[in-house]
Amino acid sequence: MNEKRDCYEILGVAKSAGADEVKSAYRKAALKWHPDRNPQSKQEAEGKFREATEAYSILSDPQKRAAYDRYGYAGLSRGGFDGGVNQTIFDEFQDIFGDFFGFEDIFGGRRGGRTRSQRGADLRYDMKLSFEEAATGVNTKIRIPRLEFCEVCNGTGAKTGTGVVACETCGGRGQVHYQQGFFTISRTCPDCRGAGQIVREMCPDCRGKGRVERSRTIDLRIPAGVDSNTRLRIPGEGEPGGNNGPAGDLYVVLDVKPHPYFERRDADLYCTVPVSIVQAALGTEIVVPGLNGEETVKIPEGTQTGEIIRLKGKGMPDPHGGGKGDLYVNIHVEVPTKLTREQRRLFETLGATLPAENRPAHRDSSLFEKVKDIFG
Repeated sequence: MNEKRDCYEILGVAKSAGADEVKSAYRKAALKWHPDRNPQSKQEAEGKFREATEAYSILSDPQKRAAYDRYGYAGLSRGGFDGGVNQTIFDEFQDIFGDFFGFEDIFGGRRGGRTRSQRGADLRYDMKLSFEEAATGVNTKIRIPRLEFCEVCNGTGAKTGTGVVACETCGGRGQVHYQQGFFTISRTCPDCRGAGQIVREMCPDCRGKGRVERSRTIDLRIPAGVDSNTRLRIPGEGEPGGNNGPAGDLYVVLDVKPHPYFERRDADLYCTVPVSIVQAALGTEIVVPGLNGEETVKIPEGTQTGEIIRLKGKGMPDPHGGGKGDLYVNIHVEVPTKLTREQRRLFETLGATLPAENRPAHRDSSLFEKVKDIFG
């Protein structure tokens, strides 16, 4: 009899390898040596596959691994271990091998068919908000059309009084098995689609689907400070899941209308305000619109076009509770285009009294060239 190879050598890992490393090594070996992937050397592949699975069955079990590390294969029989394949292997790799390779049947094991629960679908609802609603937040109600379980048949899809019967094709297991030499291949039953049950007579309300479209009213709280493309997640308000699975979620996607006066940049607001040349030269106080009513802005003496005055905390609120942004007022000094004779004389007199160095150079105000003039 050939002596068994070392488990660590079979999987290609060191004795210090952790559980994740051992699992990863086994997965690679199982994919490599699965007989369905090696039709030209099927007999050799079967032996390699069994060998790798047995090695993982030992190294994935802490008690078996401790006995093996101390006494080798002899320690497994001494410790009362049967040397069989761990059932946990089937569970861990069902998603990898179950549907495609029939992994639960490779070693002769037969597990009862099971129908996995399915999470319900997520839903999306697009909602428009005014700028003011986004700034203050709002409590509202929305109506969501979605599929819900039919109340007449309780989601079975069967006509009242008829019920459902076990699928004859799969015997109620939800899977059908095909023998291919040494292996049994398992696939989802094509007739019941894995449910294991067949409807005798369809429910007239849902036409056998088990679900009908309903509109549901949901209370929604929109926090202050939201912006366009903000997504609000409402857990469990999507469509119901199948086979007692959890419901999906509802995502409300917001679209905030632009404001006619303000340009928004995150939580900060920007606006452009015109002042007369006299107001800019002498200084004054002006009133500008704000989110919470009018705001008074002090214009310093000698203010030039393009200068920005910051009003701290007068911007949009942070929906995450981070305070408020600021309001930035861009000053635009308006130069009169038509003058009376008296006004021209006064400007000429003023110009003659101003020194050359007090005549400001042109200032670039391109930062706000796209901002709308609130008095425009």
